[in-house]
Amino acid sequence: MKTLYLVRHAKSSWENKKVSDFDRPLNERGKKDASFIAEILHNKNIKVDKILSSPANRALTTAKIFAEQMGISEKEIDADENIYEAGKNDLLKILQKTDDSINNIMLIGHNPGLTYLSNYLCDFETDNIPTCGIICMQLDFDSWKYLGSKSCSFKFFEYPKKYL
Repeated sequence: MKTLYLVRHAKSSWENKKVSDFDRPLNERGKKDASFIAEILHNKNIKVDKILSSPANRALTTAKIFAEQMGISEKEIDADENIYEAGKNDLLKILQKTDDSINNIMLIGHNPGLTYLSNYLCDFETDNIPTCGIICMQLDFDSWKYLGSKSCSFKFFEYPKKYL
């Protein structure tokens, strides 16, 4: 049984207009939200074998906060440039290539690709995965290569504003 966690990066800062999209950092709310959601996952006793992250500053920082809060070594974070600006099909291909020895994977990236991927894979649909939102789904097979349309069962959807 495999478990997939799709995470949209936390809220980024638009304070410095000269910073490129790729280099935008998290703002203070984003840092707090990432820590808060990671703590929720930790309290749910979530275990992740590997974190795949966009190398964009805001996504990679989110990944590092999650790893720290969940007791995951930073060595288990793979920054993959193909995740940045990836569409649904690109993200699907990345996941399908995952080694089958990995049972629980977290993909941290960007919209709209993540929302489209989630709606494609899962029997749960959303208009938007908000910043620092996470959708958990379970695969009913033992190989990532079988990921496809509606091949996953919805487990939960967490996001910071759910708790306000």
